[in-house]
Amino acid sequence: MADECIFCKIIRGDFNTEFVYETENTVVFNDINPKAPIHMLVCPKVHVESLNELEDKNLMAELIQTVKDVTQKIGLKSYKTLINTGKEAGQEVFHLHIHILGNK
Repeated sequence: MADECIFCKIIRGDFNTEFVYETENTVVFNDINPKAPIHMLVCPKVHVESLNELEDKNLMAELIQTVKDVTQKIGLKSYKTLINTGKEAGQEVFHLHIHILGNK
């Protein structure tokens, strides 16, 4: 499934997507269909379908730290985060990701 996952392809570099921020285990890129003036996605580099499948507590901590670091980097002091988990909750891409939404 990871071979077909659009986020795995983005992370692999298949689309030359510019990363706003990157760590050893995470990437951040702009949402192509933004719901706010700033709408970024924080993703683990490894394929994890959703929050329900995440077992690595260190990876979750790094995802949250990445949210903090990237918002500080771009000077965003107020923002909303969102994790959709499962189709019924609005998850459209089945690769765990955290939405960061804000205004500049």
